[in-house]
Amino acid sequence: MVELVVGSRASQLARAQVREFLAPVRERFPGLVIRHRIILEDGDLDRKAALREVSERGGGSAFSTNQVSALVNGEVDVIVHSLKDLPTENPDGLILLPPPPRADVRDALCGSRLTALPPSARVGTSAARRIAQLLHVRPDLQPERIRGNVPTRLARLKTLDAVVLAAAGLRRLGRAEEIAELLPVELFPPSPGQGALGIQVRADNALARELLDGTGDLDTDAEVRAERAMLAELHGGCSVPVGAFARTVDGILTLHGQVTSVDGTRQVEARLSGTPAGPEKLGIAVAGLLLDQGAEAILAEARAYA
Repeated sequence: MVELVVGSRASQLARAQVREFLAPVRERFPGLVIRHRIILEDGDLDRKAALREVSERGGGSAFSTNQVSALVNGEVDVIVHSLKDLPTENPDGLILLPPPPRADVRDALCGSRLTALPPSARVGTSAARRIAQLLHVRPDLQPERIRGNVPTRLARLKTLDAVVLAAAGLRRLGRAEEIAELLPVELFPPSPGQGALGIQVRADNALARELLDGTGDLDTDAEVRAERAMLAELHGGCSVPVGAFARTVDGILTLHGQVTSVDGTRQVEARLSGTPAGPEKLGIAVAGLLLDQGAEAILAEARAYA
């Protein structure tokens, strides 16, 4: 009997992502036995401490460390992550497979359109990037840090004027009707890898790699590799205000990168095009342009603030 053990976080969104990823695998291998194992992360268990504090306490990412350990120890064969939650470097012995076509990359404003928010409106989000981008466009807004799964954050609309969430997560949970406005990627480039799944396996697990071969999309793979290479070159992570959006059109890969100060007063941007065959080179080049414009000083301030 051939068995594949798939790990993920416990949230409704994580479960939906596993179902989405496994659907074509089940169709291709109808006799394959698939088990889904839930792995709790420190960021799921502690929703009060700052994410940076949770990550440092656990010695890794607040939303991936325990899953990665289970994969390294052979407790699971593959992990289905939200790619934006993953560090830009894989632990030794692990690899990322090309992800499936990614969902909507945009951020969604729920509760109100941006222009309809009253002066000094209270907007909920825990992401430094989203806070910085909102303040750059609307300095009067009052961001409020909120944590929790998608339903929990949507429930905060009872006390807040709006909340910002990833459109992909809302759509995957069937909550698209909650979207008041999709924020334009030109002004609000998302977190690197947003909307994409991170499919992580052990490099020496030939069976898992064979079973999952063909599930990836080459354009999506090139796009997220460019975005993550840019983030890595900036020595960024989940807690810094870095936005990136790459897109492949007619065989040309274009990457837009953005770094914004935590108070929204300073913002640098860069855009370059290249070939999908060299996404990491493109990401490094865009990072270089951002650094030439002073991105490092902005990021140093953001790291101290996080």
